[in-house]
Amino acid sequence: MKFKIAKKDISTILGRVQGITGRKSNLAITANVLIKGEGDGISFVATDLETGFEGHYPADVERDGAITINAKKLFEIVQNFPGEEVHIEEIERQWIEIKNNNIVFHIVGMSPDDFPDVPKVDEVVFTRVATGSIREMIEKTIMIQAPSDEKRAHITGVCFERIQKDGTNLMRMVSTDGRRLCKVDVPIGEEANFVPGESVIVPKKGLMEAAKILDKEEFVEVGVKDNYLIFKMEKETVIIGLLEGDFPEYEQVIEKDDAYDIEMDRKLFAMMLKRMSILSSDNYNSVIFNFADNRLEVTATNPDLGESKEDMAIAFARDEVEVAFNPKYLIDTLNVINDERILVNLRDNHHPCLVEGVDEKRFLSIIMPMKI
Repeated sequence: MKFKIAKKDISTILGRVQGITGRKSNLAITANVLIKGEGDGISFVATDLETGFEGHYPADVERDGAITINAKKLFEIVQNFPGEEVHIEEIERQWIEIKNNNIVFHIVGMSPDDFPDVPKVDEVVFTRVATGSIREMIEKTIMIQAPSDEKRAHITGVCFERIQKDGTNLMRMVSTDGRRLCKVDVPIGEEANFVPGESVIVPKKGLMEAAKILDKEEFVEVGVKDNYLIFKMEKETVIIGLLEGDFPEYEQVIEKDDAYDIEMDRKLFAMMLKRMSILSSDNYNSVIFNFADNRLEVTATNPDLGESKEDMAIAFARDEVEVAFNPKYLIDTLNVINDERILVNLRDNHHPCLVEGVDEKRFLSIIMPMKI
């Protein structure tokens, strides 16, 4: 195999798959990228046995063939290469030459025959969605990360649904860690070939890698088939293996009574929370919120460090509510809301707190109270 390709093109491709090839698996070859050259283009394939990537790009292919090479080392070499082009050639017995003008690298590869297959999913019913909307869904749901030792599918994964609600077609993602939950909806028009389907659980790690790749094209085709979630673009495809398990029933949790809405300034509230979280630690991670007489008073106490107190004016004219929350959960939520004004829906210190933007209703965060 022998080909040359623009440095910026191969560098971009390799940068996108570093998260996949850098993940440990049972096969050492998954740290490699498979490169196949044929005709006037090349294909890059990467997999960690759970998430697969395949992309097809133009290149000057002088000799057809296939090679696998360590993705991290190839990326580092290409990044630091002088000039605008990179020449890559298999010279003998999986040895690969990478050169340009007066610089030459010889890197040992592995047999392409040993590279695991990325699933080929045929006859998929795809729905066309704006790429920015899918990226937003992913970024706002994977902010709830699972502990490294967590095994439960509904914690390590995101619930993905295609539903019809109140006459509207929706693509929905829901994520939880048992203490909080977030939901993101994207309305889908009839022209997008929308078909409702059963809910599935998608690994957060796979979605995180997909988000890195979904950044160029205006639209992406999304489909579910044979235990895989597929994102298909013009040149690139990401296939993520689904998790087995059932996602908890959450519909009742996200229902809210607007009578308990408290409108607040998002930035002022976020800065208040950041100041109050300065004294937080693993052992003392709760902050007490007191809502009364059109004021919010927040108190943080840590016997090992000290205490802090702050208050701000709000519109609150009902019975006093005193409740404790982990401020980090609220800060995470406020960081992904785009509206300047938010609604904090708080009934009492037993029910969950619901947070959303005043105008943007596609995102909803639910946070459970802590014991005082």
